Amino acid sequence: MTNQSVLPPDTAAARLPPAFLRWFAERGWAPRAHQLDLLVRAQGGASVLLIAPTGAGKTLAGFLPSLVDLAERGRRRPGEAHRGVHTLYISPLKALAVDIERNLTKPVEGIGLPVTLETRTGDTPAHKRQRQKLSPPDILLTTPEQLALLIASADAARFFSGLRYVVLDELHSLVTSKRGHLLALGLARLRRLVPSLQTVGLSATVAEPDALRRWLVPQDGSRAMADLITVAGGAKPQITILESRERVPWAGHSARHAMPEVYEEIRRHRTTLLFVNTRSQAEMLFQELWRINDDNLPIALHHGSLDVAQRRKVEKAMENNALRAIVATSTLDLGIDWGDVDLVVHVGAPKGASRLAQRIGRSNHRMDEPSKAILVPANRFEVMECRAAIEANYLGAQDTPPLLDGALDVLAQHVLGCACGAPFSADALFAEVRTAAPYAALDRDSFDRIVQFVATGGYALRSYERYARIRQTKDGLWRVSNPRVAQQYRLNVGTIIEAPMLNVRYVRSGRGAGGRGGPVLGKVEEYFLETLAPGDTFMFSGRVLRFEGIRENEAFVSNATGVDAMVPSYAGGKFPLSTYLADQVRAMLADPARWQALPDQVADWLRLQRDVSALPKRDHLLVETFPRGQRYYMVTYPFEGRLAHQTLGMLLTRRLERAGARPLGFVASDYALAVWGLSDMGSMARSGEAPLAQLFDEDMLGDDLDAWLAESWLLKRTFRYCAVIAGLIEKRHPGQEKTGRQVTVSADLIYDVLRSHEPDHILMQATRADAATGLLDVARLSDMLSRIKGRIMHKDLGRISPLAVPIMLEIGKESVNGEASDTLLAEAADDLIEEAQGLMTGRTR
Repeated sequence: MTNQSVLPPDTAAARLPPAFLRWFAERGWAPRAHQLDLLVRAQGGASVLLIAPTGAGKTLAGFLPSLVDLAERGRRRPGEAHRGVHTLYISPLKALAVDIERNLTKPVEGIGLPVTLETRTGDTPAHKRQRQKLSPPDILLTTPEQLALLIASADAARFFSGLRYVVLDELHSLVTSKRGHLLALGLARLRRLVPSLQTVGLSATVAEPDALRRWLVPQDGSRAMADLITVAGGAKPQITILESRERVPWAGHSARHAMPEVYEEIRRHRTTLLFVNTRSQAEMLFQELWRINDDNLPIALHHGSLDVAQRRKVEKAMENNALRAIVATSTLDLGIDWGDVDLVVHVGAPKGASRLAQRIGRSNHRMDEPSKAILVPANRFEVMECRAAIEANYLGAQDTPPLLDGALDVLAQHVLGCACGAPFSADALFAEVRTAAPYAALDRDSFDRIVQFVATGGYALRSYERYARIRQTKDGLWRVSNPRVAQQYRLNVGTIIEAPMLNVRYVRSGRGAGGRGGPVLGKVEEYFLETLAPGDTFMFSGRVLRFEGIRENEAFVSNATGVDAMVPSYAGGKFPLSTYLADQVRAMLADPARWQALPDQVADWLRLQRDVSALPKRDHLLVETFPRGQRYYMVTYPFEGRLAHQTLGMLLTRRLERAGARPLGFVASDYALAVWGLSDMGSMARSGEAPLAQLFDEDMLGDDLDAWLAESWLLKRTFRYCAVIAGLIEKRHPGQEKTGRQVTVSADLIYDVLRSHEPDHILMQATRADAATGLLDVARLSDMLSRIKGRIMHKDLGRISPLAVPIMLEIGKESVNGEASDTLLAEAADDLIEEAQGLMTGRTR
């Protein structure tokens, strides 16, 4: 179905009460066809997915059925009992709920509707949340976590008795995570309470609409789908790549070279929204802009780590058009319409076509006016990625992540929440859970194991009373064991767990993680340390360190002077390169005709690479080997994203070690992987000692992967996240909160018990699934290994190639912000390129 109205527009408009038509007319507006279409479908009892470009009036369309229904219902009469909530609006961001409340108030007041609307988020005071339960508003704007709390309440049936609609904004962002799984289960419970419930999904960027259509309605095996309304058109955005007067860096992520030009663009526009991919990049960009802010322009910062009062202050200033520029992360890239933003600047590559479309839509938030955006690539590979993203945008291509099967740890949390609300029958709850799209394929054995886990903690933990959170009574129903269980659930609900930092503590070599150790050298992200095995070396605090192990919340290291850093930390963006953009970059490399759209300095770089080595074909893998100094290097260009490359690096070095190549380390970026060692890997590949077809065979995802996981801390840390979500470990208690160290100790003890005595425990199963789909990106690596089978191109060179320069600059580079590091990087790049150009006169073997 498309945006064609079911009824002729005049007939459809007749469905709008006169007060609504007057409100539109007073503003010189007319209801759009898709808004009326959605109203007609909803009034006919259908659930609907609306896909429309930014500025098309999606929000008003989504609420129109609710507002019309509430207008016809009229005001509550004196003495009449409080009505339950009529419409739930659920968004992924607290700020978006606040924004919608402000914008929805205008038509409600302008039309004169007898409608109350309020927000309910984690920032809402407890007294207001309590009052809302006793006297619900007509429209409640909330988040998935608050919905979980509401359905876990004993009076949930009364609260939701009048519920008619659930409006789900930015649906593509809600459904692709564990948070979406929790929300899907919450909707399944709402449908049991209110079988006639209708849903309205709103999104501007959707790669697979049918998956979202199934997500919106109960599943019964027939793969039922919601109605679909798609709105074509909207003015094409004006997107350009910044042509900096400075040379585009070979590597790095700061884009500091382009700050003067970025500042000039801020001066030329009314309000500029600057997006980056990480909070650390946001802080750096904000400081850099203020350093050159000679005009003292009002420039603000907005990201999730800032205090809520500071964020609200910035949001208020945006609403009042009091700012000239705002530096932001993903906290502002969803649907928010503050102020008169007329330019979006994206610093660094967007990593996804859909993410770019979402962010540039914040500029000129109107359907018929073009959004204006400037992309600022931080290095040469990012230039190609930005060009691919622009082409994808003009084609309307989308690359939102695929939906995954429902997580088992989230299901465990939901089972406990249901018991907190009211006793449940396992048969009835299983049937209810399977109506949620992410859990439609859930088997009964897995469900029963989850119920037993919530009831006992599992076979290995059943003797501990603290893990007995629900019990089965004589009537066959499951109930919470005691009131304290429900209290703890309410304190710990949700799936968002912040990734912690670990102290890096120095010990003498050979002491391992057993002693108290010496001074603390600083903090490192846990996700990086958990991929290391004892003996691995990395650079930190200006020196090469040997990883000795992790104990509680500390990583123990010893001095490794004179040894190469085996696993340099990669300080790139938190988003991996999307599969679609990766494929487009590979296609661009393989097609010289497309180089005309690139800056001359980037196109010249690719021509030089073609002359002295080769460029990878779209579905091939280029592997280059060359000597440099006292080391031998192997550089590959999979273009599959940082996570998949880091996993490939870990597994490839194990294979090279077995082959006798004596690998010393590797470094991964979104585009390439470099391994170095003491043996000539090019010669070994040619002679058959280490054939590339075997090194890159798909079977590396079997025993090699299992052996690495057994040695690394990754599974143990992933288990901790699953245990917290599943409620096995409770971080918050009345009046206090466990420290990260206390949570880690508890999780590590339980993990060791289960690994020894119950390795097939349901949470261990969930942990392995999380590791494969999350930090390891195993599925993407598997697809790549399958794609390149029989298509590996080997170039054994006498020296470094031009294409290898960016990844070679990452080796041994520590993440130090400042102009000095950029200058040193540029000097090193000049040396490497000069060396690579020597291949033109040198010998290629």
